[in-house]
Amino acid sequence: MRSETDTNTINIYEAKAKLSKLVERAAAGQDVIIARGGKPVARLTQLTPAKRTVRFGVLKGKVKTTGDFDAPLSDHELARFEGR
Repeated sequence: MRSETDTNTINIYEAKAKLSKLVERAAAGQDVIIARGGKPVARLTQLTPAKRTVRFGVLKGKVKTTGDFDAPLSDHELARFEGR
């Protein structure tokens, strides 16, 4: 029986017994080939995180503002905003 550090190919029977260690190796970036009868049948590999896509306009029509949204604040409103 081969040691798991000798090669990246491992027999399916041995893989069942050492699955946790093999998953750790794959998570660290090392591909592990699983073989049945000496023939490769599967690869255990690291997953890359999915990229988040930016979707513009998701809140269109759901957010309302007043007509004077960008008008300067009065002294009283400015003082309240600043916590005075």
